[in-house]
Amino acid sequence: MTSSLTARWSLPLLCACLLAACGDTARYPVEQGTGPNPVLPEPVKRLIPTVNVAPAKPWSGDAAPVPAAGLAVNAFARDLDHPRWLYVLPNGDVLVAETNAPARGDDDKPSLKNRIAGAVMKKAGARAPSADRITLLRDADGDGVAEVRTQFLKGLYSPFGMALVGDRFYVANADALVSFPYRQGETRINAKPSFVANLPGGINHHWTKSLVASADGSKLYVGVGSNSNVAENGMEAELNRAAILEIDAASGATRVYASGLRNPVGMAWEPQTGALWTVVNERDEIGSDLVPDYLTSVREGGFYGWPYSYYGQHVDERVQPPKPDLVASAIKPDYALGAHTASLGLTFYRGELLPAQYRGGAFIGQHGSWNRKPRSGYKVAFVPFADGKPGGALQDVLTGFLDADGNAQGRPVGVVEDAHGALLVADDVGNVIWRVTPAGAAPR
Repeated sequence: MTSSLTARWSLPLLCACLLAACGDTARYPVEQGTGPNPVLPEPVKRLIPTVNVAPAKPWSGDAAPVPAAGLAVNAFARDLDHPRWLYVLPNGDVLVAETNAPARGDDDKPSLKNRIAGAVMKKAGARAPSADRITLLRDADGDGVAEVRTQFLKGLYSPFGMALVGDRFYVANADALVSFPYRQGETRINAKPSFVANLPGGINHHWTKSLVASADGSKLYVGVGSNSNVAENGMEAELNRAAILEIDAASGATRVYASGLRNPVGMAWEPQTGALWTVVNERDEIGSDLVPDYLTSVREGGFYGWPYSYYGQHVDERVQPPKPDLVASAIKPDYALGAHTASLGLTFYRGELLPAQYRGGAFIGQHGSWNRKPRSGYKVAFVPFADGKPGGALQDVLTGFLDADGNAQGRPVGVVEDAHGALLVADDVGNVIWRVTPAGAAPR
């Protein structure tokens, strides 16, 4: 019987299926893990972590996510190749990074645990080869659907973050920040990249490198995730990781701006105060109720706990040796977003097209959990702001990414406001860019 099973199933896939039947169930609804003071129960200690993956089963026909009351949604562009991140140019053109994790190198040989994780992620639609390109989408006739699509940049290395500063277009590849000359309105860049600065590569437990520029364009900020869950690869593998790096645009000089952020992905400038904010994908494998992902302002020189503590000064006993002096300095995040929601995308709404309740607040793309029962995330959420701080309960904006059978029809990642004030959402399982507008509004 055993030999028959192993003939038909690879070891990682067989183990993944066995793991799927194991694990704890959340004691609290995910909402209890949101807001400025989330419920933080005792960690669950298990030899086998919870595995509860939503299998990828992309949208069929004209199926679409479900918008909140007062909103409508349509497909801005379909048939993309794992669209992850978005950027809007000054002329309204929309850039989308079609990208995925780099192929493993000789320094990144997977352990049995990582092979199992790979099988799980493949089931979730996260192991396709990277297209390694940035595509330009243009809606010239204003009907809310892009009719122009061109290959803006190709030959990149798992590109993610993008930023335009003057006539230089910056791209954060998985291993380096590079730039290209840009002229407004062009639909393709053929120039070779100019090197700006190295970025941590290697094992690439977290490979995405998000990017924002300072108001004057002199500094570039890059979000770099950890190379492990809780430093199990050793802290020597975490140099300049689990951090936001500040890079001088002219010289490439790099320093750690803030640290202890396990996987800071979306970054954005809060419009009222001008402060930098980020969403952080927190650690796994200590129960379905821990640890909440979070949204926080970023203090220069601040330490946010990883790997030694979480949500401020709650010590993670798995990390040895402990660092009590460092934990004592850990900053409590501003706002929890729910455990294992995989909160990745972030944009502050500055427009006037959407209903007034959304103005000044933060839209967040929640990619969805694998380490929680029941599942969490798989939606676009909104945090209202008042006086530059979160000012209310987390609200659903787009849901329905999970079908009635628990399959992931889509998984939202990047979110951005377009030139007209609509919200664009990159869906990397559905291979769609969704556009959110007021219900009943004419296309614009």
